[in-house]
Amino acid sequence: MTTGIVGIGNMGRPIAEHLSEVGETLLLWNRTPDKAQGIANSAVAPTPRAVAEGSEVILSILANDAAVDAVYHGANGLLNGNLTGKVIVEMCTTSPETVKALERDVTARGGLFLECPVSGNVVPARSGQLMGLAGGTTAAFDAASPLLRKMTRRLEHLGPVGSGAAMKLAVNLPLMVYWSALGEALGLALSQGVDPALALDILSDSSGAIGAAKKRIPPIRDMVVDGDPGAVSFTLTNAIKDMRLMTGLADETGSPHGVIGAVLSKAETAAAAGWHNYDNSLVGMFGLRKAEDAT
Repeated sequence: MTTGIVGIGNMGRPIAEHLSEVGETLLLWNRTPDKAQGIANSAVAPTPRAVAEGSEVILSILANDAAVDAVYHGANGLLNGNLTGKVIVEMCTTSPETVKALERDVTARGGLFLECPVSGNVVPARSGQLMGLAGGTTAAFDAASPLLRKMTRRLEHLGPVGSGAAMKLAVNLPLMVYWSALGEALGLALSQGVDPALALDILSDSSGAIGAAKKRIPPIRDMVVDGDPGAVSFTLTNAIKDMRLMTGLADETGSPHGVIGAVLSKAETAAAAGWHNYDNSLVGMFGLRKAEDAT
């Protein structure tokens, strides 16, 4: 069996490398072809359509809705290939309405469609330890799950298409809130002269810390102490995209969203001030540094 992957970027590359190492034969496409080179057991296709026609299961690992639309609906897009007997797995974090529309388009052309956004970053992607949040028909899930289980430590079939998108947004929401709240927590400690490195160390070791805190707080400390934004795992721009999806879905369904709405506003202000390409975990430090500059 050949596995197709469209989108060999920040997440697509480590996923492709892992699948190659566990024995998958891969057919790859990326908008910038050079980024798809150098992966064992793989070939690079000229178009998404060629990936669809040469693969049984196609993973779409793209950055945003604009990229998704181009790859599916472009002149040489996935939907212009022969999809009979194929299953397309959409892994982009997007809205329920977007994936529902994709399911209609794919099934109209004889294929199966599954959404499966994942929780986790580059490190678990490289080691096959992501969490998969699947939505779709039983037939689509059964067709894709043998491959998806090679990529995940936990794979859940949540219901029809749209349920995976909603669950992924729900998973990301508390994380966005934590990074913003961390800056306010640090501000309280700094207001009474506590050393910032010590304060952050205590916060990472406290009952309020999330699982990602121990890895991300050291670079946050570097930002506070030295002004160094460091390496980027997930940009503030992408975080804002996700938060807009969260508030949009909440508006549509009548769900409360006052907390994430406030975090989104703060993130948009930081992005407009030039922080858009910083890691999203630094967003809480934006207001903190502004307060320090004013004193």
